[in-house]
Amino acid sequence: MELRLLALYPEQMNIYADRGNIIFLQRRCEWRGIGFSYASAGPGERFDPGDHDLIYIGGGQDRDQALVAADMVETKRDAIATAVDDEAVVLGVCGGYQLLGNGYQLGSERIAGLGLVELETVRDPGPRLIGNIAIEIDLGDGPEVIAGFENHGGRTRLGPGSTPLGRVLSGHGNNGVDGYEGVHHRNLIGTYIHGPLLPKNPHLADRLIRRALARRQGAEPALAPLDDVLERAAHRNAVAAASAR
Repeated sequence: MELRLLALYPEQMNIYADRGNIIFLQRRCEWRGIGFSYASAGPGERFDPGDHDLIYIGGGQDRDQALVAADMVETKRDAIATAVDDEAVVLGVCGGYQLLGNGYQLGSERIAGLGLVELETVRDPGPRLIGNIAIEIDLGDGPEVIAGFENHGGRTRLGPGSTPLGRVLSGHGNNGVDGYEGVHHRNLIGTYIHGPLLPKNPHLADRLIRRALARRQGAEPALAPLDDVLERAAHRNAVAAASAR
């Protein structure tokens, strides 16, 4: 077995521990004897959607995000959509999450998104939504809590056909109003949670690994248990920090 990961714009969209999330996935595969291959695609570079089982899109500053968005729509949109339809895993974090939707309104400027899920983001003139956050999710294994840190000026609202990733237990979430966070469609996940996301939530990392491997295996493989003493402690601390808000 091998997990084949593609990072999009790793130089431009990498301000929220995105490399740490990728390294964490790599280590959890290697500790289990699962092969791991890494590839990247930057500005102007196209890719074959059949070559990768997990596509990662990190976060970036608004300036970098605007530059990346136009290139992503032109050179990568069709391949990402094909990968989603073919059950590849797509994880978009913060800015990467916003780009999965229809667009991001920055004052008089509108950044066109990939349109893979029905959501719109607007840069609000109010305060940024910052702090520790915990949400309850259910990706098929029963209710679970994931926790981390959010820091975004954009307010995201899902369309009527979109499903949120989870329900906010503590924190702001998509817009600080409706009580939901992120988006979930097939094996696509978008979230504002970073700080870093996967090392604090090893159960989510393993879920992504299983779903990515299932694309070629035909079914989710059983993953050997790991000694997650440190990872579980990190998760407990992240949940506690969010609860103390």
